[in-house]
Amino acid sequence: MKAHEFEAIFRRRSLRSPTQTDSRNDGYGILIRLWCLRMLVSLGAGLRLADPDQLADLDAQVRGLLGLDEWLKQRFGDETPTAQELQRELPAQLRRCLADAEAEADRACLPAALHDNLLRLGELIGYEPIDAALLAFRVLLYGDDRLNTCSWLLGPLSVDQAMVSLSRILALPESAVRQALAMHSTLGQSGLLTLERSEGNYLIACLGLVSYGFPRRMLAAQEEIINLFSDAIVPCSPPLLRLSDYDHIRPDLDLLRPYLRCSLADARVGVNVLVHGAPGTGKSQLARVLAADLGCALYDVSCEDENGEPGSGLQRLRALFAAQRLVGRKQALLLFDEVEDVFHDGDGAEGQKSTAQLRKAWMNRLLEQNAVPTIWITNRADGLDPAYIRRFDLVLEVPVPPRAQRERLVRDLAGGLVDEPTVSRLAAVEQLAPAVLTRAAAVLRGVGEAVPAPARPAALARLVECTLTAQGYPGLPAPAWAALAEDYDPTLANCGVDLDALADGLARTRGGRLCLFGLPGTGKTAFGRWLARRLDAPLHVRAVSDLVSAYLGETEKAIALAFREAEQAGAVLLIDEVDSFLRDRQGAQRSWEVTQVNEMLTRMERFPGVFIATTNLMRDLDPAALRRFDLKLRFDWLRPAQAEAMLNETCASLGLPAPDAAVQARLARLPNLAPGDFAAAARQHRFRSFADACDLLAVLEAECRLKPEGGERPIGFV
Repeated sequence: MKAHEFEAIFRRRSLRSPTQTDSRNDGYGILIRLWCLRMLVSLGAGLRLADPDQLADLDAQVRGLLGLDEWLKQRFGDETPTAQELQRELPAQLRRCLADAEAEADRACLPAALHDNLLRLGELIGYEPIDAALLAFRVLLYGDDRLNTCSWLLGPLSVDQAMVSLSRILALPESAVRQALAMHSTLGQSGLLTLERSEGNYLIACLGLVSYGFPRRMLAAQEEIINLFSDAIVPCSPPLLRLSDYDHIRPDLDLLRPYLRCSLADARVGVNVLVHGAPGTGKSQLARVLAADLGCALYDVSCEDENGEPGSGLQRLRALFAAQRLVGRKQALLLFDEVEDVFHDGDGAEGQKSTAQLRKAWMNRLLEQNAVPTIWITNRADGLDPAYIRRFDLVLEVPVPPRAQRERLVRDLAGGLVDEPTVSRLAAVEQLAPAVLTRAAAVLRGVGEAVPAPARPAALARLVECTLTAQGYPGLPAPAWAALAEDYDPTLANCGVDLDALADGLARTRGGRLCLFGLPGTGKTAFGRWLARRLDAPLHVRAVSDLVSAYLGETEKAIALAFREAEQAGAVLLIDEVDSFLRDRQGAQRSWEVTQVNEMLTRMERFPGVFIATTNLMRDLDPAALRRFDLKLRFDWLRPAQAEAMLNETCASLGLPAPDAAVQARLARLPNLAPGDFAAAARQHRFRSFADACDLLAVLEAECRLKPEGGERPIGFV
């Protein structure tokens, strides 16, 4: 082997491109011929060519590079050599060709663009000539079909065979090759070139590159070195949101912002922030907002390659390592979105480990020694190994913004497309995320005048609603229903308590646990919505379907999440049909029934805000749950005076004449009227108009006849 052979090659550059046809006598052609012949002779791949069919199938450019066509013509003329003749004479011919190529090795050189890019990368990353040799060889395996064809003749290789092959092809000590491809090496830590340790790969697959487009770009002149990685490391666009759009996580940002600012100023290593939350809550936008606030660049480790194909977890991890080296000297942040590609890409059902699990030492070193502060983003943090989570400096959750901020977001992101009623409808949806609104507004702006201005609010609402329902969330509240909710009158609730005075008290304390029980339609949920407005607080409503899961332990997690999100948002939390989670444990038949009750009781006790539980089955509740409620309110049928007032209000809102004495007398004979009956009648009026109060009363009477006789009686306290 020649000592420092590649150092000499590296000092020379050819003006030829590997895409051009190279003669055997120019510097680049000499290099490729030398490497091919070493594969064929030193590694025995040429023995395959002793088969006449294999030799005939060999690419014509390879035969021309090796001079085999000339030799065959001179030795056998127009005759086709037999297998015995080839086995006897071809190895000697290949050895003579290799000797000639070795004699010309001092003229071998790299293509100019590859030479220059290797040099610039070396200045940035600080690798040795052996690193450049391995990187150049892998790039040319991609860029030169002749070299790649000869490498396939080696067949599938083990890891040890790959090391030996690289050593002999590049005339480098095997120990040096192993050291250069170790995980802790310069190449390994940079992510530029890594050894695939699975067995049975062809040589080109044994060496993993930072991205699929990297070798092609290495063979072309680049103005900026970062352009070599343009399919993997992308400068982020400016943010669409503002810092004020994240007021609901202001305490966390008040810590995160100065921490990142100091980390950049002091060039701290190992700075990592994990941001998690439901899809579309603005996590990626938060990273852009933070970079803009800090006045630094933000680079995204892309989830897709240049063809739009999803990148593998390993590919993205290599890109992240490279990005650490490439932007390490700049004032910059890195964004690694969708960390599931690395932490959750295994198949637990079949025992396949994730990329992070397969490369624990690599991951731990990255999280502890990364030179550029990195923001990691995921939709779910609970699936990450706790060993990784504890290595993040800050773990920040981004929930859906509260209603006041959602209203501002709607106006900011959809300005000119919405009217105030539509703003109210959109903001009423707790699951409305900035990403959903931004995309809907972009679609509507894209169609321009095709949608007239008066129709745009409804069109935007429709686009948003389609996305929400496809995600499994409730749609938008109907305009008429939203208006009725805004007109809630607490004096028309029959619960034996002055609800105005109760709201004033809760406004002072900002905390309390209320159980609202009674028959359906008596206004329990409507009171919760009204109370949240009185307290100027967001309202988080959770139905049974939002919390119950078929998987063991998931319901408890959903309950805990509901309380945690409400606490972080300063929201009133309302759980409908709470009897599903607080049934008497003495009647439990399964262990999970007990654990759900325990989880709910624990969260209730720890919750510092206003919690409202509604139920139609008060007698089924666990006694321990009853003790934990500060106030139990029974919502009953309307009293006669309340029913008369509600009838008058409903007639006025529907544009009907005031009820006469006969209608009021019939109304007084209905013993089981509830506010929900009037709401149902008002909805019916939209598609089956009433002529007068008598028609309205007929609907109310029909509603009452459908109800079972009697009902749950008071249990002795309120």
